[in-house]
Amino acid sequence: MELPNQFINENPEDIRIYHFVEELVGSFKNYIDDEFVDEDISLVELPFLLRIRFSTEGTQKELVNLFKISDGYTAKLLRRFEVAGLIQRIEDPSNRRRKLVKLTDKGIKRTDKILKYIDYWEDTVMDGIDEDERKVLKKSLLKLVLNTQKL
Repeated sequence: MELPNQFINENPEDIRIYHFVEELVGSFKNYIDDEFVDEDISLVELPFLLRIRFSTEGTQKELVNLFKISDGYTAKLLRRFEVAGLIQRIEDPSNRRRKLVKLTDKGIKRTDKILKYIDYWEDTVMDGIDEDERKVLKKSLLKLVLNTQKL
């Protein structure tokens, strides 16, 4: 994919953060489209499984709210993950009507494999950025993400 002219001709300080994010997401999507093949997980479903992996108390409702999708689609997706042996739904001891979504051992192994793809992509795009610059970048990105909670 060819970079837009603004990344070649403009001063980096004049480029909107949105455009940097757009290019990074596009780069990752192209990479993962070429590299990732899994019979149980489509590329669209991949973020759901990763979110479950890193949630402390993930619920179906949390996924609906996070990804702005319907309860029905989320239930169908979780059912597919359950049939594939990637997740299990556990009754919440504090609210019996609520189900917690957890990865199974198979789901953890699968997400470990996915994370290797992500780590490889990240290492590739971070080439030429030293450890101190990476720390500053990650701290700045964390601030941006935390600020999104104010919107």
